[in-house]
Amino acid sequence: MKNSTFISSLAFACLLFLSTNVNAQKFAKLDKSPLDVTAYPTSNKEPNKLIKVVYSRPQLKGRELSKLAPNDKVWRTGANEAPVITLYKDMKIDGKAIKAGEYSLFTIPGEKTWTIILSKDINVWGAYAYNEANDVVRVKADVSTAKDAVEAFSMAFDENGTLFLAWDKTRVSVPFTK
Repeated sequence: MKNSTFISSLAFACLLFLSTNVNAQKFAKLDKSPLDVTAYPTSNKEPNKLIKVVYSRPQLKGRELSKLAPNDKVWRTGANEAPVITLYKDMKIDGKAIKAGEYSLFTIPGEKTWTIILSKDINVWGAYAYNEANDVVRVKADVSTAKDAVEAFSMAFDENGTLFLAWDKTRVSVPFTK
């Protein structure tokens, strides 16, 4: 009798242990606004990057860009956390010097120009706690309209170091220089 009770208890303990381990291995589903990275220089063969941007890519999904990134309001420039832009060397944006370091990228959309903001606040969710006093630089960037729409918000550098933002038919160019 003692032996069967011991075996039952041992079997129950093993089952409990296995079921706890199985439940502990839950993985998140694919994010609706997945992370992406863009870097300059753009070549994958170039290991010494000057700039890297990590951001999330929201989708239009039939919604209007003006509702998702309203004009004249600070926007996190993507989804989820504000994008992190890392400058590995001192750079300039619109002639304004920026020290190497890690910054959050915010924007203020407008019809003809967008305000590009690099903030020393990092690891921030959205623009809810945005604090203008922590801006490192603010510059104006030109807006153009493309023929083709981009469904998922996108960022990409060209071979000259200009960062392009694209969503719907809106294109914004932000030139970085050494």
